[in-house]
Amino acid sequence: MKAVIIEDEKLASDYLNSLLQNRNLNIEVVKIIDNVKDAIQWLSQHTVDIIFLDIHLGDDLSFSIFEKLQITTPIIFTTAYNEYAIKAFKLNSIDYLLKPIDEEELEAAITKLQSRISESVPFDFQKLMETLQQKENYQERFMVVSGQKIKSILVDQVAYFLSEGRYVKLVTKTNERYLLDQSLENLDNKLDPDLFYRINRQIIVNFYSINQMIIWSKSRVKLELNPPAGFDVIVSIDKSGEFKKWLNR
Repeated sequence: MKAVIIEDEKLASDYLNSLLQNRNLNIEVVKIIDNVKDAIQWLSQHTVDIIFLDIHLGDDLSFSIFEKLQITTPIIFTTAYNEYAIKAFKLNSIDYLLKPIDEEELEAAITKLQSRISESVPFDFQKLMETLQQKENYQERFMVVSGQKIKSILVDQVAYFLSEGRYVKLVTKTNERYLLDQSLENLDNKLDPDLFYRINRQIIVNFYSINQMIIWSKSRVKLELNPPAGFDVIVSIDKSGEFKKWLNR
């Protein structure tokens, strides 16, 4: 089976390519493309059996490909952080993989796709767009305990959320700190992804609480937050590419 990878992060495309080869899945990657314009041109002239497609490409959202072409090739979307898109994929029974891509999940997705590869059903771009455009309700406030009182903290007042064992600490922009009895995973699904981003396993940050960014290594970034977190806040390697895209949304 022949495949094309459409992904603008070289580390991500190289990693996926190596997984496909090392897992002996009988898939040959014939082309790697890093932007929408080239993808449209190439797909209009070539056919493959599977398309691996990142959502956010350097020049546009990959969904714009379907505005130009009718795609019948099976597609597996790849994404790192867009919970809203994931919900839309589930509602429309669209295959997707979360970054960093897990080997077993990749194999399962391909097996599932191969079982219905002969159907050649055109990708329903319009239906997906309608789902994506539906209003999403995000959490607007948190009720926290302060001594003998219960306070309401608006989500716009939150600088970041820190994971501390079984609990999460909510830190406000004025450096007030409160415990929440829920996990970062749970919060990540409730917060507006345009405003908040989970940069690693320990912290979810508010865009407007990032003072500056420092290059920490070739593929990692250190954030200086307001108020200071009290430790080095590093964007994990597997999140760095998507984090840069999030900053430019």
